[in-house]
Amino acid sequence: MTEKKNNKGTLKKVWQYISRYRIFLVLSIALAAATVMLTLYVPILVGHAIDNIIGEELVNFKGLISILIRIAVVIGITAAAQWIMNTINNRITYNVVRDIRDEAFRHIERLPLSYIDSHTSGDIVSRVISDADQLADGLLMGFTQLFTGIMTILGTLFFMFRINIWIALVVVVLTPLSLLVARFIASRTYAMSKKQAEIRGEETAIIDETINNLKVVKAFAHEKKSVEEFDEINDRLYSASLKAVFFSSITNPATRFVNNIVYAAVALTGVIAVCRGGFMGTITVGQLSSFLSYANQYTKPFNEISGVVTELQNAIACAERLLDLIAEKQEPAESAGAEEIENAEGYVNINDVSFSYTPEKKLIEGFNLRVKPGQRIAIVGHTGCGKTTLINLLMRFYDVRSGSISVDRMDIQDVTRKSLRTSYGMVLQETWLKAGTIRENIVMGKPDATDEEIRRAAIAAHSYGFIRRLPDGFDTVIGEEGGSLSQGQKQLLCITRVMLCLPPMLILDEATSSIDTRTEINIQKAFKSMMEGRTSFIVAHRLSTIREADLILVMDSGKIVEQGTHRELMEKNGYYAELYNSQFAV
Repeated sequence: MTEKKNNKGTLKKVWQYISRYRIFLVLSIALAAATVMLTLYVPILVGHAIDNIIGEELVNFKGLISILIRIAVVIGITAAAQWIMNTINNRITYNVVRDIRDEAFRHIERLPLSYIDSHTSGDIVSRVISDADQLADGLLMGFTQLFTGIMTILGTLFFMFRINIWIALVVVVLTPLSLLVARFIASRTYAMSKKQAEIRGEETAIIDETINNLKVVKAFAHEKKSVEEFDEINDRLYSASLKAVFFSSITNPATRFVNNIVYAAVALTGVIAVCRGGFMGTITVGQLSSFLSYANQYTKPFNEISGVVTELQNAIACAERLLDLIAEKQEPAESAGAEEIENAEGYVNINDVSFSYTPEKKLIEGFNLRVKPGQRIAIVGHTGCGKTTLINLLMRFYDVRSGSISVDRMDIQDVTRKSLRTSYGMVLQETWLKAGTIRENIVMGKPDATDEEIRRAAIAAHSYGFIRRLPDGFDTVIGEEGGSLSQGQKQLLCITRVMLCLPPMLILDEATSSIDTRTEINIQKAFKSMMEGRTSFIVAHRLSTIREADLILVMDSGKIVEQGTHRELMEKNGYYAELYNSQFAV
């Protein structure tokens, strides 16, 4: 019952996308009807042709030629109508899949980071790419064969009853056998197809993770373990695919077997009617030929429809995964009348903030902080103490559980996320570069930047030297995640990106962690100039980088345990002094 309810709900959602193209749908149905009627008209003409050549020296050549010309014209019109119908079906299908993919991608960008953090990127990619492709295949087969199949069944019944009611009844009585077989097989296909799609998502995820972290895999000699994990998933996919394909592959032979029984029964009763007549009435050889053609065309759609149903079960399973992604709860909507932060001064107040990623595991509790414009705030502490979490809250990647954070005396939940985030410039430990030119990666925050502005930003960030040595300078194309650039060079490009924008507030999360000591000294000088007059939050493990901070916050288990300048904290000889001395002890 639950499976049927899910199927119905999924089909209803898919129909909402299809209904946008109802004009094309109506035209497709009309062409399908025209194609079927013209196709079914041909056996009547063939029957008449046969009746015109039966008997010695009784061939009606004039009538036969006229019939053959009509057959040729009907076939030509049918082919043209079918071509137009298929073109329309392709347009409907790929428009629908394009719309769903577009909505899925837009929705991904509105999903909270908690969803992204808790799901593998490979599974998400699999839903948007592979599952959408499976949905397209199912829809295309449905539009192409389902309409024509149903109309062919109705049309052939109409013509068969016109020719001979009793022989037509034989066909109708035996038809449910084919339907029962198709239903039995289709009912076992959905669950297998859904399981196949889920495992395919797992496999995409492990491939994606392995490729993106291949250096780590090789560095820790993890190749064998990775292959074993992949083989285990691949074996499960093999098993699930084999079962799904087995049932889908026996659908056609099973229904074809039943249809051949129907065809044989029609042939037998038809021959009796031709030879003896009786209560079944008499029919001509030409009419029997037409009837056998109709019987064959009548049973053929059951094979096609059973195949369509199987494919649709797979498509529905994939559509369900894709639509589940679209249905995921997105970031809370911005409050009505949310304000824009314009030219932020840099006041940041954190009032009694509490936050945890999971309710049962507390992280930040009762956090308070007052930051004045232009202050440099350094945040230090052991791994997992809440440093990066605090940055996530400042940027509103996550919302606080209780308390409030305000910028320029405006609660960040009452301002637009875009204006909040563009007020900050971020350089993270993990670099992010897209496939494209060096220039495209630098100007992400300021697309209208001039060449001179880009060059000055690169000089200030000390990236101009290596960029100038690249084959095409700023127009050099780099691959995903920076391609062959070193980690330090990628970090320098991310710093250049912020240097170009120079927003009123800065967040530097281990920004110089991958840069050599000499370059780091130059970067620190550049940062000092960049931070002048700007509120800055600096997260650092290397305590040598934050000695000149206006205020150092020492965090432990989500709370500020110490705060002050470098000198004040060293004189206290407390937690900070212990951390500092552990790094510089001789």
